Amino acid sequence: MLTKTKPDLTYKDITPKGIYMGRRNLLLGLLATTGAVAAYKKFPNLVAAAGPAASVPVPLNGVGKWPYSTTETVTPIDKVTHYNNFYEFGTGKGDPADLARKLRTSPWSVSVEGEVAKPRSFTMDEILKLAPLEERIYRHRCVEAWSIVVPWIGYSFNVIAKLVEPTSKAKYVAFQSAYQPGVMLSSYQAGIDFPYVEGLRLDEAMHPLTLLCVGMYGETLPNQDGAPLRMVIPWKYGFKSIKSLVKIRFVKDEPPTTWNISAPSEYGFYSNVNPHVDHPRWSQATERRLGPGLGLFNTRISTQIFNGYGDQVASLYTGMDLRKNF
Repeated sequence: MLTKTKPDLTYKDITPKGIYMGRRNLLLGLLATTGAVAAYKKFPNLVAAAGPAASVPVPLNGVGKWPYSTTETVTPIDKVTHYNNFYEFGTGKGDPADLARKLRTSPWSVSVEGEVAKPRSFTMDEILKLAPLEERIYRHRCVEAWSIVVPWIGYSFNVIAKLVEPTSKAKYVAFQSAYQPGVMLSSYQAGIDFPYVEGLRLDEAMHPLTLLCVGMYGETLPNQDGAPLRMVIPWKYGFKSIKSLVKIRFVKDEPPTTWNISAPSEYGFYSNVNPHVDHPRWSQATERRLGPGLGLFNTRISTQIFNGYGDQVASLYTGMDLRKNF
């Protein structure tokens, strides 16, 4: 059973914190968005972008609809942007919406290297043009037993992977987030190691559901939700979907991952959503869905194996013990 023990919710403590949204932040965002849209209309996919210090979400053009999106009710954007886990910008749910405004998102590039035939670096402008952008409405399940439904924008990660041509030695993909000292918390303050790192098995990364994400709700990503580029892996717990991505490495061996380093008995490498495997300190059988209205959570629902994507991904784990390989 879930119990309330502290006022803040972190990966170590699952008590929810109230939604935070300052009127000052809203006004600043509106002013910045107006200027950004006027300055960058010349780009075909990216209507606008922020200056060198920080960014605000701006509309994305030419986004197609992915035919396999969930039909579940989309979580209101104010909930998704003001109830976040982003430890680089605080351990409280409302902290990132305020502190992540300082994140420098331009210029931005992503290095793709390791066991590949054609290592290279991609700018954000190049990433936006590699493939048609799609809106994919995915369920998103946090390991803390709450969930949201989000219209992400991007394309399958395998697009960028195929361009660099992984060699036969590549068995895994390692991901690394940006770390900006002075802008982000220190590892001591956050309680986990930085830069944040994650990883997938190569076949997981190449699966069509694995999304290289550049936006949500029709716009570029807000800083607190992982601007300007993140991963979204909908059948895994949310901490696997690494934010503010700067490095991708194709590697031979299973890479280290931040939460597994921090608490290996609680956060495994695979971290597939599984209602039959409880967290050591709480049940994973149900989840609290963020919803509309004044309340933070509107309903409690049953959690689905692989977060409801079992038909597409269960074959990746044939023969594996999902309790041992959690």
